[in-house]
Amino acid sequence: MNYSELAPSYIRAIAPYQPGKPISELERELGLTDIVKLASNENPLGASPKAIAAARVALDEISLYPDGNGYALKSALVARYGVAHNQLILGNGSNDLLELAARAFLTVGDRAVHSDHAFAVYPLATQAVGAVGISVKAANYGHDLDAIRQAAVEQGAKLIFIANPNNPTGTFLTGSALHAFLRALPGHILVVLDEAYNEYLPESCRYDSVSWLGEFPNLLILRTFSKAYGLASLRVGYALGHPQVIDMLNRVRQPFNVNSMALAAAVAALDDLEFVQRTYELNLQGMAQLTGGLSALGLDYIPSFGNFVSFHVEHAGRVYRRLLELGVIVRPITNYNMPDYLRVSIGLESQNQKFLSAMKQILGETA
Repeated sequence: MNYSELAPSYIRAIAPYQPGKPISELERELGLTDIVKLASNENPLGASPKAIAAARVALDEISLYPDGNGYALKSALVARYGVAHNQLILGNGSNDLLELAARAFLTVGDRAVHSDHAFAVYPLATQAVGAVGISVKAANYGHDLDAIRQAAVEQGAKLIFIANPNNPTGTFLTGSALHAFLRALPGHILVVLDEAYNEYLPESCRYDSVSWLGEFPNLLILRTFSKAYGLASLRVGYALGHPQVIDMLNRVRQPFNVNSMALAAAVAALDDLEFVQRTYELNLQGMAQLTGGLSALGLDYIPSFGNFVSFHVEHAGRVYRRLLELGVIVRPITNYNMPDYLRVSIGLESQNQKFLSAMKQILGETA
């Protein structure tokens, strides 16, 4: 018997999400050491020492279930953003919250809209509930808000996914453009605004989307502790929205979806503003180093507002494999309809230089 036939056709049609290659896997495959991983947009500084210390304290109670409501973390977020407890929900990373939004508001045959070259989990979460994902043609590798609104209205969509900055392209929508988009959109269409890379925005680009919640009850804002806060392995994110939207998400949320160590570490990380500032400054320096190096190599790249850069290179698949042989892990993005691009995360100065030196060697080999 073919047991896959027991699953619905829309589940069988899913191509599983492919994460970045772990260092340990490359070590096993090629027997390499001193590997640099610049594939998963992780914080090269690690995590805040305060967060690590808080997680270690929480280890003493790992025999107990975590606080299913995450009261301490929610209280810290309430103090930070001036929202109410019932406007917040915590997730096992923001990916968890994307799936909760799809499960709560979509069913078989419903439609959800996202941009071309946007985060792969948007269509995956949509398809996993039997809904139909509508991909809208990108504008310069970013979101075309007018086209997205038109598609959502004409196709009768219930939900729109928007990433700002966008992964994997790094493109950015201004606050004024987003606000105008929300004003023009019918209120019955829920907008999931994924701001996983919000902390990397320069001061001149920052906007206060949380202040829009009173004006737009159809807005759900997602943030994460995986990127700038450096808690990727602990998996903790959060969403802010209208109490009725949050209530529906809670109805499909697993009872203990965020573990005790993650909760404790996130509270401490949120309070360590100095660490986040150091992360931001390192990212600015690394961005200049990488983009300057790519330009010097004659490689075009997409200007990025995240902690990564996608760059164009001929025979990207071959270059990716050669980088692996040289001990550098980046991210191929063929599955984003960008077969001639690779995405590189910003690392420490020495890590960025190892990548640029490897690229120079590879381009010299193919010249």
